[in-house]
Amino acid sequence: MNFRTIVDIDKTNFQIEPMEQMLFVGSCFADSIGRRFQEERFPVVVNPDGVMYNPVSILHTVQRIDCSPSVAFFTLGTNHVYRLKETGEIVDNCQKRPQRLFSEEELTVEQCVDALSECVRCLQQRRHSLRVFVSVSPIRYAKYGFHGSQLSKATLLLAAEELVRHFPCVTYFPAYEIVLDELRDYRFYQTDMLHPSAQAVEYIWERFVEVHFSPRAKQYLSEWKPIKEALAHRPFNPESQEYQTFLEETRQRERDFLARYNI
Repeated sequence: MNFRTIVDIDKTNFQIEPMEQMLFVGSCFADSIGRRFQEERFPVVVNPDGVMYNPVSILHTVQRIDCSPSVAFFTLGTNHVYRLKETGEIVDNCQKRPQRLFSEEELTVEQCVDALSECVRCLQQRRHSLRVFVSVSPIRYAKYGFHGSQLSKATLLLAAEELVRHFPCVTYFPAYEIVLDELRDYRFYQTDMLHPSAQAVEYIWERFVEVHFSPRAKQYLSEWKPIKEALAHRPFNPESQEYQTFLEETRQRERDFLARYNI
């Protein structure tokens, strides 16, 4: 008997190779997945201007940064935005200023698509071979009420679908569906019962690698794993000669590994 539903992940006509230049922008879920790539020593830029929850703020980051990634990953958290009444601009961070200075709005599907389309076009001008993953964050927003949170996610899901239709280089990655449909259990959440746990993030990472990494990239991960684990080892006596020898040997293995992949 099968006691869970497995979410199918569509394959693309490309695969991620070792040391792809990558950009992650979006909600704190983008932070979680982006850090996972950093742990594997990929050259990754993760939310350089901080967490960006909505498509317009994601666009602001893309426009500001000097980055030409081969792969970009946009994680959409909400369609709610805050507009500064004095100037009419959508702000990325209220910076703890009084709430009376802002008006809260909800972006339409079309407004989300417009902002995300501009993100793609902006990055394509820097690298024509750009490939993009778009995902909806599985993190629920209790402050909207759970029905309101679902309406926000529905808007983002529709926008993501339109973006995929408009741009052949864009692929949808079902992180939202994996958490809500496949991992459908509170043990896969943090103590706030809203954010995915480290175990859930690791599972999503494994599913992503399974489908979107090339054989060479998977080999890269298998070679790096024992070195990474050795570097993370914490001995009882770090000053001992035995540990110092172990550490130097491990660092030499790391240098050899990095040289082999031209890092």
